Amino acid sequence: MHWIYLCLAILFEVAGTTSMKLSDGFIRVIPSVLLIFFYICSLCFLTLTLKSLEVSIAYAIWSGMGIIIITLIGFMYFNESVSLLKIVAIALIIIGVVTLNMTGEKEANASKSTLEEHMR
Repeated sequence: MHWIYLCLAILFEVAGTTSMKLSDGFIRVIPSVLLIFFYICSLCFLTLTLKSLEVSIAYAIWSGMGIIIITLIGFMYFNESVSLLKIVAIALIIIGVVTLNMTGEKEANASKSTLEEHMR
C-alpha cells in the first residue's frame, strides 16, 4: 500500500509544482489555491508512506521522481530548454532512484524489525 501512497504523493507534488508555475507568483488565484491544495495532499500521502517505508528511501524517490516528471512537463508544456547536461542529470536521478529501490526494501525490512524490538 505504501507504493500507492508514494505514487499519489508524487502526482500531487507534480500537480502542485505545475500549479506553482501557472500561478505566476501567486497572481493568478485558481492555480495559487490549487498549488496549496495539491501540496497538502502530497504531504499527507507522503506521511502515510512513511508509516511503512524508510524516510531516506521515500523522500529520495518522491523528490527524484518529482524532478524527472516536472522536467519533462517543463520541456513539453512550458517550452523550457533541453540540453545534454539536463538529460545526463535526469539519467543520474533515474539510476539513483532505481538503486535506492533495489537496496531499500531489504534494508527497510531489517531496520523495521530492529526498531520494533527497541520500542518494546
